[in-house]
Amino acid sequence: MPAWAAEVRSVRATQVGDHLRVVVEITAQPNYKLFEIANPDRLVIDLDEAVLAGGFAKPDATGLLKDVRTGRHGKDGVRVVLDLAAAVQPKSFVQALGRRGAYRLIVDLYDKGRAAPVKSVAVLAAKPRDVVIAIDAGHGGVDPGATGAGGTREKSITLAVARDLAKIVDQQPGMHAVLTRDGDTFIPLQERYQKAREAKADLFVSIHADAYASGDARGSSVWVLSPRGATSEAARWLADRENRADLVGGVKLEDKDNTLAAVLLDLSQGATAEASDAVAKRVLQALARLGPTHRGYVEKANFVVLRSPDVPSILVETAFITNPAEEKRLKSPTQRQKLAAAILDGMRDYFQATPPPGTLFAAMAQQSRNRLAAHRAAQHSDDDSAGIAEDAIAARVPKS
Repeated sequence: MPAWAAEVRSVRATQVGDHLRVVVEITAQPNYKLFEIANPDRLVIDLDEAVLAGGFAKPDATGLLKDVRTGRHGKDGVRVVLDLAAAVQPKSFVQALGRRGAYRLIVDLYDKGRAAPVKSVAVLAAKPRDVVIAIDAGHGGVDPGATGAGGTREKSITLAVARDLAKIVDQQPGMHAVLTRDGDTFIPLQERYQKAREAKADLFVSIHADAYASGDARGSSVWVLSPRGATSEAARWLADRENRADLVGGVKLEDKDNTLAAVLLDLSQGATAEASDAVAKRVLQALARLGPTHRGYVEKANFVVLRSPDVPSILVETAFITNPAEEKRLKSPTQRQKLAAAILDGMRDYFQATPPPGTLFAAMAQQSRNRLAAHRAAQHSDDDSAGIAEDAIAARVPKS
């Protein structure tokens, strides 16, 4: 099987009030489509880039559910067919279980004959939460950062860009910004990412302006934490009893032995590093549309502010403040707004591609899948009707 394929481990069915709940256990966030077929009544669940796990379990017949059948879908997918006792109105959503590689696709089946309430995705999501972006203006207070050839201080530029970014983030439906500082104040590095964790941020973005001895250096760059930095932070967390009592990726470490705590922390850091790298690449691509970047790839370093074990984190060097031309651009409100807009574009692209469960991004993605499923179901229904008509014609033709 392909190394990237998600494993479909089981299908379970339970009667919940006025509807039947079908739960598909899968090892990665599913890319799926639903469509209904009549005569006899069936619901088809197509899962892309998936395989059936060894020991796959299916439920016994219950209520509306008569049987569950499985097969291949396309070249690299799984098809799950629910044989039903009546026509249904399906509603679906994805639930992340708080640990890496554990998701549930939940499909609620309402009997159409009972006039079950039809709820929109927005209602089902019960007011989707905002994606929270923690924006960190580098330096501040007694720490001015780098100084440009014209005397511009990095701490002033980073605060201006951070404020511009926060403003346009808050204007985006489903997004909310939190600033680690909103004035000329000094904040220790570890407190910066701790503020992001306290805000339950989905992403931490630290804003800086680069510096180099040569005034010719130019271009934006995007950084993520190096493996060495992650290892250092893991050691600190495991040694600090106060940290171990905290939540890391939704799991408490204080009641775990050292080996298990280390494994859980490593899993959390691994997932965080993957997300950090993915969003960093999109932000770098967006910045490249403004002009040449300093490097053509995401860079890695042991920055303390990027060490959160469970909040994806990136550091953006907006430009070289020591380059007179770039210093001039950083001092321009219009150019700073363009920088902020590019960073937002990259972040938004990431969350549209990888929407956190329970957010407006996830609800919108579900609506898109539902529309596509409805379109395919309509096409499938037309194909079935054509097939029935052909069968009827064939039945009237006498055998030779």
